[in-house]
Amino acid sequence: MSLLQSIILGVIQGIGEFLPISSSAHLIIIPYLFDFSLNMTNEAKMAFDVALHFGTLISVIIIYYKEWLSLFKGAYKKIVHKKNSFENKMFWYIVLATIPGALIGKLLEDTVENFFRQEMLIIALILAIVGLLIYVGDKWASKHYKYKETSFEKLTLKQTFIVGCSQALAIIPGFSRSGTTILTGRLLGISREAITKFTFLLSTPIIFGATILNLPNLAINTEVIMGIITSSLIGIISIKFLIKYIKNHDFAIFAYYRVIIALLVIIKLIF
Repeated sequence: MSLLQSIILGVIQGIGEFLPISSSAHLIIIPYLFDFSLNMTNEAKMAFDVALHFGTLISVIIIYYKEWLSLFKGAYKKIVHKKNSFENKMFWYIVLATIPGALIGKLLEDTVENFFRQEMLIIALILAIVGLLIYVGDKWASKHYKYKETSFEKLTLKQTFIVGCSQALAIIPGFSRSGTTILTGRLLGISREAITKFTFLLSTPIIFGATILNLPNLAINTEVIMGIITSSLIGIISIKFLIKYIKNHDFAIFAYYRVIIALLVIIKLIF
């Protein structure tokens, strides 16, 4: 893998991890569409993917470090001083919501690696189908929950746990961690701003865990370092963009994009 390729993949990860378009699918599709070989074993590719995810983990921490400090302080005050707070509640909501995704992801890891990641057509179809579901689900939620959407401060244990369960699907390329959790949150009546923020916070522990588990497979070199730096910087831009964008827009543009990129893959597969 060249330095340029590592930078390109870092850009893809930084955009795809936070926008609902599936970073894992794009890390497979882009090399296929543009015919560049990474000359890496599957184990090395997976390790490099984790390195790129670590870069986006840095992005989330930089953007939300104040929120995480408040969450940890809230949990600490509850344990030590028995003091209830919203921050304590949200901390444990995130912990509980992380468990199903982490467990299911670990159980299905080999299946995904040996099947889904090798099937370009299936990845393309999932990209398109989930994109359409995001579009329809968001439109439906806007009408069905009009004037009664749940804000971030009003999130319930049931809502956050269901969103956490849906996160497990993100292990399959094409679903997208943010896309799946945002769709689930919208169907549960959570506002766009609230589910987007919760999605970003929810990504923190599972990406951190995946990074720790795969560290032994990661060889640190210039390409890996540049991939991490690039995905981190682009990730910060992507988070800020989405937070600002959803204040006045829906998720339609991402649905359109997913369908278009899926069609490009299918066309190349045919011809």
